[in-house]
Amino acid sequence: MPQSQESSALVVIQPIRDWACADCGGTGDLLRMTDAGPLCLACADLDHLEFLPAGDAALTRRATKASGLSAVVVRWSRSRKRYERQGVLVEEQALALAEHQCLSDADARMRRRERDEVRRAAIDAEFQHRLANEIRRLFPGCPAQRAVAIAEHTGLRGSGRVGRSAAGRSLDEGAIVMAVVASVRHLDTRYDSLLMAGLPRDVARDRVRPAIDDVLAAWRSADDATSVRQISGSA
Repeated sequence: MPQSQESSALVVIQPIRDWACADCGGTGDLLRMTDAGPLCLACADLDHLEFLPAGDAALTRRATKASGLSAVVVRWSRSRKRYERQGVLVEEQALALAEHQCLSDADARMRRRERDEVRRAAIDAEFQHRLANEIRRLFPGCPAQRAVAIAEHTGLRGSGRVGRSAAGRSLDEGAIVMAVVASVRHLDTRYDSLLMAGLPRDVARDRVRPAIDDVLAAWRSADDATSVRQISGSA
């Protein structure tokens, strides 16, 4: 398994041959190698991160520093017989912050505009609206803005996330619950920090499962979201 230049960083691989996820049997452009075999980003709980290609050292440095969870992306070079760095995966808000800090750079401004144009073109507003409504139906205690945010994130066209799977597009209840659980895991628990501390994925999931269950139980009621915010703040 390749080692990154930063010893504490997670490593994600751009494969050069066909592969299948050891958990779900799917595939993709990136994988995370584990003792059990390769995992797709969804099964590795990294699919919420954004890919930032190598090339702008200042932007990469700022985005990585601001991101609570990040990973180095590498690819095997047949000619050089080694893994070479292709970029990083960082949180969307960290990338946005880094771009804002680099706005004085004309190239960074152009990159920001290009990313915004791609994102706007990818939004399937009608589907995401129905998905948000379905989230609110299943979890009436979920704040409306949070349901919209989950629907937009998981339903982004071309993202490969659960909302764009066949089950997600058909508004399958199981797929919707998976999307909500993933959101709660990353935003309302210490899961990302546990991964960055080096805990195995399965151990980290076990650690935060009670906190996730508490949030979901509160969201399944039609009461206000105050109790959920209190639970999230202590997770």
